[in-house]
Amino acid sequence: MSHPPTRREHIVRAGRRSLAVDIAGAERGWPVFLMHGTPGSRNGPRPRSSVLYRLGVRLISYDRPGYGGSSRLQGRRVADAAADVAAIADDLGIDEFSVVGRSGGGPHTLACAALLPQRVRRTAVLVGLAPAGAAGLDWFGGMTAANVRDYGTAEHEPVLAEQLRLRAERTIDDPGSLLALLVEQMTEADRRVVAGVPIRRQLTDAYAEALRRGPDGWIDDVLALRADWGITLTGIQMPVRLWHGADDNFAPASHTRWLAEQIPGAQLHVQRRSAHFGAVEVLPEMLAWLTRPSERAAVRSDAGR
Repeated sequence: MSHPPTRREHIVRAGRRSLAVDIAGAERGWPVFLMHGTPGSRNGPRPRSSVLYRLGVRLISYDRPGYGGSSRLQGRRVADAAADVAAIADDLGIDEFSVVGRSGGGPHTLACAALLPQRVRRTAVLVGLAPAGAAGLDWFGGMTAANVRDYGTAEHEPVLAEQLRLRAERTIDDPGSLLALLVEQMTEADRRVVAGVPIRRQLTDAYAEALRRGPDGWIDDVLALRADWGITLTGIQMPVRLWHGADDNFAPASHTRWLAEQIPGAQLHVQRRSAHFGAVEVLPEMLAWLTRPSERAAVRSDAGR
């Protein structure tokens, strides 16, 4: 690459709404959209700009509506993410790109794959969730009590809103409080990942930015994830990789195994001795795969490394 690694913020108009965008890495690298988790924001964990530069990646992150610097879209569905990604790509003059998402960003990544088939070249989902109505899946099985409570009250929006409002206020007052709450629920594999100062700072900063205007983005995410996504998984045709840590108790690996059965030719890897935040460690590997020319390959493995 002839240009040094860069990082800049950008505001994109989507109708009457605004979307806060962060662009990092190789200015002329292959564009990859990174969809953040729930809750999350555009400044969440990602490789350093110098690493992205070496990978040849132009990484584009944005705050989903209601988070951080992005306007709220009341009643939004998972499918609505495709239109926002398309608007950002159009603004940046990008025709084709790849998409990767972590946790609650996973379904929004699949929405792009399903609804933008002429533009998305490759898709990767890390520790993703399955739809609420997934046939044959115990959706809450193996999930932390806090996540069961949040997703379980999605049908009672006022209760959910109050729960998340109180948690958002605590996070604004003490940005480290949300991470501390999550650490209490983590498996040993996740505690190992978040033990380092840089990753803890990235997560704390991401949560603080996500909730600085309140809990709207978080509430809308939970409601959208538990409602009809508005997409058809079986129609996804481009190469898709699904990765999950076997010990994940925030979004259990059974969700990704279910997704692998629905998406034709999806590549599945469930990694032993890893959990939810292992997605941060595997992201550089996924970014390298997302930059390769498209090819259809079905590789399924539950083997550890």
